[in-house]
Amino acid sequence: MASSSMSFVLFIALIFSSMNMSFGGRYLLQTTMPSIPTLPTIPTLPKPGSLPPLPAMPTLPKVAIPPMPAIPTTLPQPTLPTLPATQPTLPKATLPPLPSLPTMPTTLPPMPSIPTSLPKIPSIPFLTPPPATSP
Repeated sequence: MASSSMSFVLFIALIFSSMNMSFGGRYLLQTTMPSIPTLPTIPTLPKPGSLPPLPAMPTLPKVAIPPMPAIPTTLPQPTLPTLPATQPTLPKATLPPLPSLPTMPTTLPPMPSIPTSLPKIPSIPFLTPPPATSP
């Protein structure tokens, strides 16, 4: 019941708002357009008749460049020092023996046996039914 009354109120509000917009639009169409002020004219600059000629480009003086020196085709070879006839021997280094590593066992310990029967669960007296009295 409350949602239908809310819808009715919204419908009436929509009607009144659209009526107000219609009246406002009609009022704007019936009013006369206000006169727009005219913009001031922008003065124009006088155009020159002709531009003066550009000055001539100055010329740079010519300079004589001396010729490049010639590169020799063969360069002098440096003299290398001579190596001795026999190379000196280095003393032999002796290393101490490596320590022995501990041995790993090759057999695994025996696996515990898995029981094949379940152990007997003791009965609790207050959870067992009473003994039957009739034969």
